[in-house]
Amino acid sequence: MLRDIVKIDEDLCNGCGVCVPNCDEGALQIIDGKARLVSDLMCDGLGACLGHCPQGAITIEKREAEEYNEAKVMALMLEKGKATVIAHLKHMKDHNEMEYLKEGINVLKSLGSQYGIDPNEVMKAVHNSGKVSPEVTPSACPGLQAQCFKPAFTAPVAAAPVLAKSALQHWPVQMHLINPSASYFKKSNLLLAADCVAFSMGNFHQDYLKDRTLAIACPKLDTGKEVYLEKLIALIDEAQIDTLTVMIMEVPCCGGMLALAKQAVTMATRNIPVKKILVSIRGEVLSEDWV
Repeated sequence: MLRDIVKIDEDLCNGCGVCVPNCDEGALQIIDGKARLVSDLMCDGLGACLGHCPQGAITIEKREAEEYNEAKVMALMLEKGKATVIAHLKHMKDHNEMEYLKEGINVLKSLGSQYGIDPNEVMKAVHNSGKVSPEVTPSACPGLQAQCFKPAFTAPVAAAPVLAKSALQHWPVQMHLINPSASYFKKSNLLLAADCVAFSMGNFHQDYLKDRTLAIACPKLDTGKEVYLEKLIALIDEAQIDTLTVMIMEVPCCGGMLALAKQAVTMATRNIPVKKILVSIRGEVLSEDWV
């Protein structure tokens, strides 16, 4: 059985970093001036990064789908240097692949000296300590890690129930379903929000959706995202939206939404301002920036 996976030509790569935001899995990083695939395991072979390499250094190749072997992968990482080894092991840790992480560290201890790499320095960078401790709680990608943060909220005893009004102006809102030619989009201020945003924020309607049109999508799970690009370009050029605000969650996979918006603005004939709003998984706004 063949598997699609990213291949990087390091002779062509100039380390510009344009490909990195388009890897929803975070498996691509710029290390020592070159794009590196720090995790074959996490590369889904989707190829979203392909259209974003100005040097043509990234291609998709088919490989025989042998069982994942961390020892073989780690040997390849060692050849690329200390920074790549750290990035690979940290990626395993962040995605809660603790068994593979232990295997990788064992290979590092066995072979690291052959490449002039000190295992203690690497482990300190990965774990913020000199050794792997069983007391350390495994870290996971914020998008996958289960967490509970029940709000400490007590309603006033005598308070009458308050019905919050929806600020939604139109329907539909999902990117696959919206029609850029709809009259309500004309010269509007468009809010492009990741699916999870509205569920995490208590003040989404009052403070962010009010007086805006809306489109929602999931940059990780949705298919056919090339249609999203076409619709965003149409919204900019034909509906002539005034501004585009992109609201995304802090999890790595959400970065694909902003990358899509930036690409649409680049390809459109009109130039409009784009704002990025980053939201934590607890529903707090971490940053607001014009990009």
